[in-house]
Amino acid sequence: MSGRVTHEMEIGSGPSSRRHTQPSSHIHKVERPPQQNLLTEFQTVIKETFFHDEPLKAFQGQKSHTRFFLVLKAIFPILEWSRSYNLEKFRGDLIAGLTIASLCVPQDIAYAKLANLDPQYGLYSSFVPPLIYAFMGSSRDIAIGPVAVVSLLIGTMAQNEIDPKKNALAYRRLVFTATFFAGVTQFALGFFRLGFLIDFLSHAAIVGFMAGAAITIGLQQLKGLLGITNFTKKTDIISVMHSVFGTVHHGWNWQTIVIGLSFLAFLLLTKYIAKKYPKLFWVSAIAPLTSVIIATFCVYITRADKEGVAIVQYIKKGINPSSAHEIYWTGDLLLKGFKIGVVAGLIALTEAIAIARTFAAVKDYNVDGNKEMVAMGTMNIVGSMTSCYVATGSFSRSAVNFMAGCNTAVANIVMSCVVLLTLELITPLFKYTPNAVLASIIIAAVVPLVDIPAAILLWKIDKFDFLACMGAFFGVVFKSVEIGLLIAVAISFAKILLQVTRPRTAVLGRLPGTFVYRNVEQYPNATTVSGILIIRVDSAIYFSNSNYIKERILRWLSNEEEDLKINSRPRIKYLIIEMSPVTDIDTSGIHSFEELHKTLQNRDVKLVLANPGAIVTEKLHASEFTKKIGEDMIFLTVADAIEMLSPRIKELP
Repeated sequence: MSGRVTHEMEIGSGPSSRRHTQPSSHIHKVERPPQQNLLTEFQTVIKETFFHDEPLKAFQGQKSHTRFFLVLKAIFPILEWSRSYNLEKFRGDLIAGLTIASLCVPQDIAYAKLANLDPQYGLYSSFVPPLIYAFMGSSRDIAIGPVAVVSLLIGTMAQNEIDPKKNALAYRRLVFTATFFAGVTQFALGFFRLGFLIDFLSHAAIVGFMAGAAITIGLQQLKGLLGITNFTKKTDIISVMHSVFGTVHHGWNWQTIVIGLSFLAFLLLTKYIAKKYPKLFWVSAIAPLTSVIIATFCVYITRADKEGVAIVQYIKKGINPSSAHEIYWTGDLLLKGFKIGVVAGLIALTEAIAIARTFAAVKDYNVDGNKEMVAMGTMNIVGSMTSCYVATGSFSRSAVNFMAGCNTAVANIVMSCVVLLTLELITPLFKYTPNAVLASIIIAAVVPLVDIPAAILLWKIDKFDFLACMGAFFGVVFKSVEIGLLIAVAISFAKILLQVTRPRTAVLGRLPGTFVYRNVEQYPNATTVSGILIIRVDSAIYFSNSNYIKERILRWLSNEEEDLKINSRPRIKYLIIEMSPVTDIDTSGIHSFEELHKTLQNRDVKLVLANPGAIVTEKLHASEFTKKIGEDMIFLTVADAIEMLSPRIKELP
């Protein structure tokens, strides 16, 4: 590989100047056995894929007992930060924990109904899982409990298998089974360091999926908001609207409507106040509990339940009973629970990791994604055996937790203690809570999930991302949550495949007054070099795109030659491929280069490579492709290639 002249750019007010250094000799490739090259490359791939954060670095050179304590700290981060814990931090955590508890109690009761479970199961899921997470999680700000989207997902998918009204016990067992496998999925992803798999669900797809789920959840709450008794089990908008307007003359209850709309307006007003005046965040935080207390009191003193207003009626008192014996360990329902659990676990994990990273970035600390997955998985596995359904990070609670001044995960412990007291002492007081106020709480909670500014931004930046967003949105709204999720994943994969199989290429030209070569479409004043065509490939070259890259390069060459012929200019004699963005190449890519070289030879055009990376260079040497094109046809930079080839063009006929 030759690099006869090196160039240095001097940055100043005027045009960049060129400074010659001593001509460099041939750059000798470090010879290593092919087996060693392959092993080194494989080790690098494994390290960068699974161990890029060097998790074992802290254990190197440590004694056995020290390593044991380091392992404990890795599993239980609370052992690390608790050493610097003090009363001042506890004060912030206590206030934050009490604040999110006031929000979670009414939300948990409402979300349990969304999952077609009795209200106490929502409270159970805000007692055990947050305690587990407080010891194992690495986020200081995330608040754990049931969330609307996952509750809807489990309720919808489990309802398709078992009717929760006709067979409540079997339905509940299926939910516990799904929760167990959701935890196993999350734990496995973290333990085997496969967290990168959740990144395949793009941000655009998540925006659309969450918005569609929010609309679907809101539509489902029309049953409680309007007092409808016979409501469709389907979640698509057409079926729901048919069910709503089909009962307008005989199924709606005006007292229920008044209660529901009044408190919905109140909740939305408090959200507006909290958004406009951030210091008043607590107004929105206590609004759901305030609504429940006032609505319950009003129904009790007016006995509106005798006028057709549906109420909670009964919440079982006491802490979580064991449910390990209720999980399906055999039979068809085991597989169905596995399917539901995997889907719910991935969605819950995606939401939790996004929330944890968001608040970690604000407070400038790191969240270990793999530890988060292990913590989430453990709490859901334990939760499935203690009558909980899938719990994850709640954005609304986490935002309140953050605004309330939480310092550590102790806020989750405080919240769990309040939920424990609620289960032991307060649950009978919720007997007269109207379903309409629970519906209004859910609707108010999911409104922020419809992120219209984010969708507009997607349209402005990337139309394909916008298509993914809308595909997921309409799939959820017009078909089902599962179909919407499937569309979201399919479009995300389609985008990846499109970008991998159809990478960008560009013709480069020289910027005036410099020796820098850039895309002529991006810089119209860049000038091409007579007799030389410079093309940059903006991707690694693999079997999936090698043929396209070869054809695209030849198409660039044909188009350029046609233009030169029309303008009576000299033909192309050298084709330079700028390979600095090419991070890797496989055998199919090398084979395509060989075919390209043969085609160019037939057209009397010489192939030149500029700045191939170390891995690419080794593979080109190993395949002896460098001998085919000539060692003197490989250069350090495009500028080096132009320096050496320009005089030769004048010598050629």
